Amino acid sequence: MFIQFLLLLITLVVIYAFCSKFLVPVLYWKLRGVYHVNLYYRFLIFFLSDASFLEVIKNDYDSFPDRRYFGSYQFLRPSLFVRDLELIKKITVKDFDHFHDHATISDQTSDPVVAQNLFALKGHAWRNMRATLSPAFTSSKMRQMFTLMAQTAETFTNYALRDSKDSKCEIEMKDFFSKYSNDVIASCAFGIECDSLENKDNEFYRMGKFFASAFTGLRALKGLLIAFFPWIVKAVKIGVFPAFVTEFFKRMVKETINYREKEGVVRPDLIHLLMQARKGQLKEDGADSGNAGYASVEETGARIDSDDKMELTDDLITAQALVFFFAGFETSSTLLGLVAYELAMNPDIQQKLQKEIDDNLEVTNGKLDYDAILKMKYLDQVVSETLRLYPPGFALSRICTKDYPVPATRANEKDFVIEKGCLLVIPVYGIHTCPDFFPNPDKFDPERFSEANKANIIAGTYMPFGSGPRNCIGSRFALLETKALIVSLLSKLDVVVTEKTEIPIKFAKTVILNPKNGIWLALEKRQK
Repeated sequence: MFIQFLLLLITLVVIYAFCSKFLVPVLYWKLRGVYHVNLYYRFLIFFLSDASFLEVIKNDYDSFPDRRYFGSYQFLRPSLFVRDLELIKKITVKDFDHFHDHATISDQTSDPVVAQNLFALKGHAWRNMRATLSPAFTSSKMRQMFTLMAQTAETFTNYALRDSKDSKCEIEMKDFFSKYSNDVIASCAFGIECDSLENKDNEFYRMGKFFASAFTGLRALKGLLIAFFPWIVKAVKIGVFPAFVTEFFKRMVKETINYREKEGVVRPDLIHLLMQARKGQLKEDGADSGNAGYASVEETGARIDSDDKMELTDDLITAQALVFFFAGFETSSTLLGLVAYELAMNPDIQQKLQKEIDDNLEVTNGKLDYDAILKMKYLDQVVSETLRLYPPGFALSRICTKDYPVPATRANEKDFVIEKGCLLVIPVYGIHTCPDFFPNPDKFDPERFSEANKANIIAGTYMPFGSGPRNCIGSRFALLETKALIVSLLSKLDVVVTEKTEIPIKFAKTVILNPKNGIWLALEKRQK
């Protein structure tokens, strides 16, 4: 009798688990009366289609023009796809207290260090860390770091000049720029000189390439499973990175901090700023002038909760340095490659930009200068337009942290409640390429962001670095890093297409923006 009872109990538990984890999600939107896409269609798109996630986002956005939102699925996880600008503004800004967390792929039980990074932190912990880190990314701090960026940019330009001395230098730009991003971040975050062009096997670069490969093949599938089935993380304790990656950064941070404290070394980099923050010496600079560009985002004044002070342990510092490195490594190198691609495809735009660069560098006697970079308006237009066509965060995620009622405003809607724990998807790429907001959206046209035209851009239709308080804290850094190398290269070299250049460019089926076959272009010495 006992064995029969036990078998019955086990059977009921299995049935309950199956229903709660698999059957209930399938019926989730139907039970709530929300229009939704077919779950099996989503599976077919994911597993059988060769479409990149960029294309999937755009297709979803374009397919339902009469809907403010609709129910969708990320694997078996129900998600709400939000199209309406006003609702997006409420989610990301006005009613942020209902949606203040990201969907993350790390968990405190499986990744105790990685889970403490700014992107993954939740609630008060995120707010306190954001407030702690914000002074490290002001314009004055970026001005200090720009010296390090400029040095690295000149090194890479001289390398390209050397190789293109007698002929065109054909380069896979994504790889070339990833070495630049690696060296800039290693210098600006850790104070370490890597010289990845000559020392291709340095540890930092190997870690960066390892991170990039995490978004391809079976490892990418693992990341998606973690993101869309968070209960798997807690049950199986799957980590985003293997232990050796985390241990490398823990060791680097600890050794760097110990050395600087012992020797009294001061360097204008992220580790120094975090050391200041730990001592309570990192303060706001007052008026934060000197915007890095139209695409950069502003801080929203997060403040540390007085009753919830956060101790900046070595692990916390490691987590911030780690995410700063990995986010910058991939995002900035891809952005640089795509800027170069569009300039090569549009030589008239490249020539106009070179004229602006020449005029400004003439004033500084050829020196790569922070203030000169900020004065280059057409440069900012080019970078802003690249970010419109190829936003690094082509979709934003938010988690509902407390129930949120959504009243019906159209005939095809019913009142419903976005429930706590629900995943929301905001289709940045769909909005950026919507002809209602950006006419002829597939055309690369920097004039959209000219002084005369950018006032016509509808609020909420341009968000390459996110929206609201949980926007990208490193946007200024990324823009300056990108502009420094573009100015340095174009002052001496032309970027041109070759037989290997893929036209149009195709993107891989990965959760980050990744050119499928690289970005092959050539650099040749300018004939002034």
